[in-house]
Amino acid sequence: MQDGVRAMTIPFSGAGVARVADALVPLAARLFPAALFWQSGRTKMDGWRLSDNALFLFEEEYRLPLIDPAIAAHLAALAEHLFPLLLVLGLATRLSALALLAMTAVIQIFVYPMAWPTHGVWAVAFLALIARGAGPWSLDALLARRSGPA
Repeated sequence: MQDGVRAMTIPFSGAGVARVADALVPLAARLFPAALFWQSGRTKMDGWRLSDNALFLFEEEYRLPLIDPAIAAHLAALAEHLFPLLLVLGLATRLSALALLAMTAVIQIFVYPMAWPTHGVWAVAFLALIARGAGPWSLDALLARRSGPA
């Protein structure tokens, strides 16, 4: 004890901190981009159908090459609902992250090229998931544990 202050001990060992980080980092990389894409998908919908505003944006503002705006709008709305849901569950995580990374690249290149700082953060999260997987708090990990060693 020095000057009446007791020495503080850190409750986690280095390995314990690493285990927590190994679970929290992929969880955050799944949840935060999933929320963003889910919210974007919700703005494209009017009940159970694509909104007129979403179709207008794909026709007049986004103007993607090589794909009909109506098809692009429907595919984007589907992707922004399906892949975030899979990310939250941690199911087919690498596939879902790859799909959303491709979507991010399309948005960056063709729609909002000046938004590279934002899209770069999304890309880092998706690349981490593609490289490392969903982490231990995921259905992917649960299924891997249940199936046992290959």
